Amino acid sequence: ARKEWQEIFNVMNRKNMQPRILYPASLSFRIEGEIKVFPNKQKLKEFITTKPALQEILRGIL
Repeated sequence: ARKEWQEIFNVMNRKNMQPRILYPASLSFRIEGEIKVFPNKQKLKEFITTKPALQEILRGIL
């Protein structure tokens, strides 16, 4: 399951968003001063629809 997040993790890491892969295979990262946690890609997709800058960062990955 970690492998599923690897590409997203790498992109966010390059943008200094402090991503973390949590057990069991959740992704967390810091955005706008808050830590957000996503248990799956669907929840992340739902969240980024409200964040155009994040959409741009993750374009082509999700």
